[in-house]
Amino acid sequence: MIAIVKPSATPEQLQHFVRWIENRGFSTNVSRGDNETIVGIIGDTTQIDPFLLESMDIIERVQRVSEPFKKANRKFHPEDTVVDCGHGVLVGGGNFQVMAGPCSVEGKNLIQIAREVKKAGATILRGGAYKPRTSPYAYQGMGEEGLDLLLEASAELDMPIVTEVMDVRDVQLFVDKGIDVMQIGARNAQNFNLLKEVGKSGLPILLKRGLSGTIDELLMAAEYIMSEGNDKVMLCERGIRTFETRTRNTFDVNAIPVLHYLTHLPVIADPSHATGYTRYVRPIAYAATAAGADGLEIEVHNCPSEAWSDGAQALTPAQFDDAMRRIALIREAVTAEVAKA
Repeated sequence: MIAIVKPSATPEQLQHFVRWIENRGFSTNVSRGDNETIVGIIGDTTQIDPFLLESMDIIERVQRVSEPFKKANRKFHPEDTVVDCGHGVLVGGGNFQVMAGPCSVEGKNLIQIAREVKKAGATILRGGAYKPRTSPYAYQGMGEEGLDLLLEASAELDMPIVTEVMDVRDVQLFVDKGIDVMQIGARNAQNFNLLKEVGKSGLPILLKRGLSGTIDELLMAAEYIMSEGNDKVMLCERGIRTFETRTRNTFDVNAIPVLHYLTHLPVIADPSHATGYTRYVRPIAYAATAAGADGLEIEVHNCPSEAWSDGAQALTPAQFDDAMRRIALIREAVTAEVAKA
């Protein structure tokens, strides 16, 4: 349930109303926008008489919300959320960013790749220090040493980093080392203990859609994180598993506008994992940009044929530079004000 507060309400009246609601066993979420203030009421709201609330001096109107996700719901929070990823990089609310780098941190070549992607316009460095792999015999990542290499590159280039956390026991390590953004991968999209733990961290979270997850399941995963007090969540569409076998996954471009309609959280697109093949990455990146994504996550490697993981879907620095130029043109086209005839 949401209660829309009258513009004439004073801060003291609003505080009194929130306290009155919470004293009855409900949680609240207050969203102050440019045009109106909304109080989200969370709990078994069937016990609340909406006519009683609307009779109060400060309440404009009351609306029930049927969706199970409350904190992530745009009805509770009409304004777009802007996530501060550190180093002055903002995502959402019109701020478009590109995360780029190798699938796996491999060693000293990381800094070379990082320099190349920053030169091309990337603003966040991505790289996996801990790698979830289908086979237990595949490369699993450099672990803590990989985190240190990412941090070295971040310090030199003044770029925030995003890297995947896989285990509840590693969350504090990421916090202590000063990782800017923790990524929750597709295989952990419904690892509820991990979602709650990163929610407690307070760090920005890049949450990927599950392998065959629905949009509502993605939003409920975000709700787990936000229920622990962390609203710095970015959602990532990275393709879902379908009956199609010509690509690694099926990229759901529909999800981008649907998520923008349902939630205030930023939406990132990952064309690399969506397609699995270098030749398809750029067209899908363009489509996602045109569909209104708040950012992209793209794998880049200086020698894809020698990459330790997922080289088949990595762009070279030259290909990435070309893509960034075209992405800028698409962004200009879709955000421009068009004069009416």
